[in-house]
Amino acid sequence: MPTRVMLIGLGAIGSGVARQVLSRKGLKLVAAVDIDSEKVGRDVGDVAGLGRKLGIKVTEDPAATLRKTKPEVAVLCTDSALRSVAYLIETLVKKRVPVVSTTEELAYPWHSNRRLARRIDALARKARVAVVGTGINPGFAMDAWPITLTGICERVDAIRIERIQDARARRLAFQKKIGCGLSPEDFARKVQEGTVRHVGFSESVAMIADALGWKLDRFTDEIAPRVAEAPVASEFLRVERGLVCGIVQEGVGYRDGRRAIVLHLEAYLGPPETYDAVKIAGAPPVHVRALGGFHGDLAGAALAVNTIPKVMAAPPGLHTMRSLPIPSFFGGR
Repeated sequence: MPTRVMLIGLGAIGSGVARQVLSRKGLKLVAAVDIDSEKVGRDVGDVAGLGRKLGIKVTEDPAATLRKTKPEVAVLCTDSALRSVAYLIETLVKKRVPVVSTTEELAYPWHSNRRLARRIDALARKARVAVVGTGINPGFAMDAWPITLTGICERVDAIRIERIQDARARRLAFQKKIGCGLSPEDFARKVQEGTVRHVGFSESVAMIADALGWKLDRFTDEIAPRVAEAPVASEFLRVERGLVCGIVQEGVGYRDGRRAIVLHLEAYLGPPETYDAVKIAGAPPVHVRALGGFHGDLAGAALAVNTIPKVMAAPPGLHTMRSLPIPSFFGGR
């Protein structure tokens, strides 16, 4: 029988998850929850842009929906901050429902959110279910993927991960998150407020360091604007010359005073090329580049869906992409 899936959050990623769940014969969408009043009560097929009715209405009460639909697993796609979604995870776990979440801070919470991580882990163990945070980044491109590549090395001295994205291919919310259309002054102010940034660099650096058995001296996270040298536009907005068209962010983990782990992200409108790359200094040296890069929205939804069988088979507790088997495409039998 197909696995019964409950979805919480029907934004761009959540809607992508819904479409992929519906396309896999090994999975069955039985419930969808969202707090947006414009989505509640509507058919999931309409909200997710399927062009057809599914007979599943979007609800707003996770607990009531759990009792009514009895899912076997839940996919949570709502917020980047672990504190914002912890109550939802606890609600699901207490009903013995395994959880896959795209919450960035859940990807590796054992350093910056240790207390919450311990609480979720204890609840999951007691309920005998598994919980995991995943996604394209963090979750794969800048942590699980490079960690896997170090498996062919006899020595690793340093790792540099680069992610160059054309933000024109991403959703409007992402373009706003990286500051598109702001003045450099407004960009700097929003960086200070914490509203313009990529969330997850510290989690990815910590995951890599722990995987390699490295103790880091310190971590830095620097953010700068990419300013448009000429007018540039996406489907959603136009940025004039002199305004911000994206972000350059670099997270660095230092070991013995040297840059041991470097995460370099450039996401802006109109880069000359897009790619994801891993460079490992060691023996043997490794340089792998994915031409065109990993599509953030499509690949992020796919990782969540493909992780469902892994989290259902995992030992109880809070997991990361380090502790689960590598996810693979799952279409069902």
